[in-house]
Amino acid sequence: MLSDEQIKATILFKLHKRGNWGGSHTAFDNLKKGWKDEDLSKHGVKRVEKLAKELIRRGLIIPKPTHYGLQVSLNPKENEVIVAFMKRFFPEV
Repeated sequence: MLSDEQIKATILFKLHKRGNWGGSHTAFDNLKKGWKDEDLSKHGVKRVEKLAKELIRRGLIIPKPTHYGLQVSLNPKENEVIVAFMKRFFPEV
């Protein structure tokens, strides 16, 4: 099972790999895709959603409400913090 910090780093890494910095967004629901059940414990995808919302509150992810749903991207102003956080779990960044 992954720790909360590992899940947060993975969320940030997913957005980073997709190039979702600043003006490039992806659907919030995409953050919940691709997880293995054994990585998330009994709360599953709800845990990912909760941790993603925490990253939004911390200002690392920028939310963009649209008429077709919430879109998110990485905050370029927090580039150094985001990259340092990801490198703890993904040294290849």
